[in-house]
Amino acid sequence: MSGFSDERVTAVRVRPRRGNLGFMNHNTPLSSDTSLPHTTPQAPPPGGRVLTTAQLRAQGVRPADALAAARPGGPWQQLLPGVFLLRPGPPTSDERLHAVLLYAGRPPLARVPRQGASGRTETGSPYGDAVLTGFAALALHGFSSAPPLLSLDRIDVLVPRTRRLRSVGFAGLVRTQTLPAPQWITGLPVAPAARALADAVADLDSHARSGESDGSGDCETVRRLLTEAVRSGSCEPAALVAELTRARLLGRPQVSGAVDALRAEGRLIAEDRLYRMVREYGLPDPLWNVDLRLPGGPHLGGVDAYWPDQAVALELDTGSAGRLPDGFDETADDWREHTRRREHLERLGITVVHVPPRRLREAMDEQAAVVRTALMASDEREPAAYVMVLPR
Repeated sequence: MSGFSDERVTAVRVRPRRGNLGFMNHNTPLSSDTSLPHTTPQAPPPGGRVLTTAQLRAQGVRPADALAAARPGGPWQQLLPGVFLLRPGPPTSDERLHAVLLYAGRPPLARVPRQGASGRTETGSPYGDAVLTGFAALALHGFSSAPPLLSLDRIDVLVPRTRRLRSVGFAGLVRTQTLPAPQWITGLPVAPAARALADAVADLDSHARSGESDGSGDCETVRRLLTEAVRSGSCEPAALVAELTRARLLGRPQVSGAVDALRAEGRLIAEDRLYRMVREYGLPDPLWNVDLRLPGGPHLGGVDAYWPDQAVALELDTGSAGRLPDGFDETADDWREHTRRREHLERLGITVVHVPPRRLREAMDEQAAVVRTALMASDEREPAAYVMVLPR
């Protein structure tokens, strides 16, 4: 493609092209030779009218020509370094999201095939290794307590720790040692809700510590976000606490009180699902929320449900598989006591069924089958030791 002057940039005729390059239906700075390059990428750019310098070069547009077209009064604009919007006017929220991902992700010019978990061939991310997080990700997850996308001055995106790019304009780079597996929402890679929420809280905390905000409204914002995350089922309390712990935020004043309310909220929701499981799947009515004690002996602890005739106890696990329950540290005395109590009940012949709240939400029928199997197997076991059952 030959060069062009500033006068030719502003006088470019809008001429949609179709065929192999049908996605280039935008104002394109062309010389007197109005033909487009004949090279065809494997897939059109996901951002529509948002393209990088490398993508434009692949279409035969020189970087100098792109910069000339993006000068004031030209048909294009440069949203971020090396990222162009091929039309005038304010960018939409979708175009801003695409621009940040293209700037941060160093995407390939064509999607790279890879083998998916299902065994089918899938294509790699068109945005490289960039993943949206923070308030922008929460808005895409549908959080009503997150600000609208267009109101965000900065869009945060996760990148590998080794990435040398800097935050610039409305692109906020958040470096991380381990990138989470993204969830794809409207064709965009988005961090899981728990990770996005932790990054949003970290952003509020950094603003408060830098003096950019007085922190007066942060506690309420954090509380609303955590409450909505649990009530909507976007994530379990254990996952949220794990992410907040990873980000070293549990000790922050605006977080600690909200986490206590989060745990209470999560437990109420899990108990309600447990009551519903017993009722809907026709399980025998247990004794709810009781303490177990040996006659004249030590206190064995509380359980969420107990079937005395079958010697089956049920406990709601506040942690997911492979994680410690909320509020415990793997070196803490209370966690060791928690484990010791479970083992003691099993030595007394009491079957202890552990039910993760997440499984109650996602597969209630499976959990009901687990409980039913434990109850039916009681006839084949040795009689359990007699224990006193007291209200908790």
